[in-house]
Amino acid sequence: MTPQHIELVKSTVPVLRENGVALTSYFYNRMLNNNPELKNVFNLDHQTSGRQPRALAAAVLAYAEHIENPSVLAKAIEHITTKHVSLDIQPDHYAIVGDNLLHSISEVLNVPFESDLIAAWKEAYMQLAGILAGVEKQKYENLAAQNGGWAGWRAFEVAAVEATDSGKRFALKAQDGQPVVGAEAGSYISVKVQVPGHDIQQPQQFTFADAQSADQFVFDVKPEVNHTEYSVANILLENYKAGDVVQVSAPVKG
Repeated sequence: MTPQHIELVKSTVPVLRENGVALTSYFYNRMLNNNPELKNVFNLDHQTSGRQPRALAAAVLAYAEHIENPSVLAKAIEHITTKHVSLDIQPDHYAIVGDNLLHSISEVLNVPFESDLIAAWKEAYMQLAGILAGVEKQKYENLAAQNGGWAGWRAFEVAAVEATDSGKRFALKAQDGQPVVGAEAGSYISVKVQVPGHDIQQPQQFTFADAQSADQFVFDVKPEVNHTEYSVANILLENYKAGDVVQVSAPVKG
């Protein structure tokens, strides 16, 4: 990035501090309307609650503030890329996100898309996307190289469901019958389910309370009180039983 690009991006920091959530909310609405296939990727319950727009607004602001030295954000990048890998985010997703984000900045800030400001943000986004995609590529390779590991989604069958004091305990086993990598307590998987009444699948992360080492995953699910019809936890609790199939990503450390 040129010094001019850096200064232009930094000039938007006050606006991002004041209106970042409005911008990211607009962005998600725009992107999911233009690319409805991504409704299978992004957790729509988190969109409705505002959790995801708030998280993205904070990340965009932090990046703009440290645009001269992105290495300062190493801890945040580690967290983001781990989440992305758990959701099977791929390089082609970055092009879609980037196009919608740049148009959102243009439209929300009422700045011409051909302006120097949007050109600067394009360079900034490409720099960040390159960093994230590079880290994620290595993470995918590491997951696939483990004994019983894999990258992306893998079909798992619900082996058992037990009632608990606060919800239900699910045990999952790989549908292909092949070995399953173990996992430490505190690590998590993403579980993707079919949304009843919709042609949409939704993912959500679930954390292991105990170490996993018996070629199956066991985790507790609690009902969510303030939720939409896209709540993965509630869909599991209300609709899934032994023999049903879900999609699961390989365990990653939280």
